[in-house]
Amino acid sequence: MAGPADLENLPGVGPATAEKLKENGYESYQGIAVASPAELSNTADVGESTAHDIIQAAREAADIGGFETGSQVLQRRERIGKLEWLIPEVDEMLGGGVETQSITEVYGEFGAGKSQITHQLSVNVQLPPEQGGLGGSVIFIDSEDTFRPERIEEMLFGLEDDVLQAAMDQREIEGSIDDEEARDELLQSFLDKIHVAKAFNSNHQILLAEKAQEIASEYEDSEFPVRLLCVDSLTAHFRAEYVGRGELANRQQKLNKHLHDLDRVGNLYNAAVVVTNQVQSNPDAFFGDPTKPIGGNILGHKSTFRMYLRKSKGNKRIVKLVDAPNLPDGEAVMRVTGEGLKPE
Repeated sequence: MAGPADLENLPGVGPATAEKLKENGYESYQGIAVASPAELSNTADVGESTAHDIIQAAREAADIGGFETGSQVLQRRERIGKLEWLIPEVDEMLGGGVETQSITEVYGEFGAGKSQITHQLSVNVQLPPEQGGLGGSVIFIDSEDTFRPERIEEMLFGLEDDVLQAAMDQREIEGSIDDEEARDELLQSFLDKIHVAKAFNSNHQILLAEKAQEIASEYEDSEFPVRLLCVDSLTAHFRAEYVGRGELANRQQKLNKHLHDLDRVGNLYNAAVVVTNQVQSNPDAFFGDPTKPIGGNILGHKSTFRMYLRKSKGNKRIVKLVDAPNLPDGEAVMRVTGEGLKPE
């Protein structure tokens, strides 16, 4: 990862500018290469033309931003990981699981189980790849006070015994899965790899997304690099703070920037980005389900995968794949239990 001294090799970047860039999370050529001139101009306090030159030089140094052949794109896509839900029906519908380098949006009404999914994936992502995980750590931006370490514990020990044993071997924890001391050590290890921050308002939430890039950069070469970024929920603060049609344009502009910040973390650090979203009732719908996700077209276009979660009988939930670039629409059934998300 390039530090401030390396950034000084870029045209127009002296020691002071390099320090400002680093303070704002631009520690690598890749991070600068995908920034916009206006964004970099405000951050580094330089003119837009200078910012443009800096970005161009960073793109050349990082070797990104040009055209690629289809074969090169296919080769790059082979780096993409699939994070499994460990529910065969859902994973099959998703073509193997939640993709890294993409934004997956899960929307549904209150109590549908959106937060259960973010908790379960925060456990699953830490598992070895052969057990459906990505062997990585988690960044969890919590805007609705939903994160509960107790739920992580229930879901962890709700996994199959062989999966738990593989997780212990991966972490070189001695003892069996029935040994209380070993179980405590395993739980602590899982909780230590979830970086949680509570967002108090939309501006704070945007700031935390920028901070997430710093954390991902810090852990990039570690044993457990960041492989999952969860935002639960993406839209709650924006919905509460920007009320009425007069505020809509401002809200959508801010939400758009926020989504780009999240997407950048996913692309630069090969992480899966999972966001939950609230719904609103659509009074125009005379037939079918009248609920629709909030966030408008900006969120609809930016989310690579959109999934709709709705309640069914008892603890059953219907998971519907609404939109995906390379997969057909589909539905699957799962159960939300005390031990986590389980097959029907």
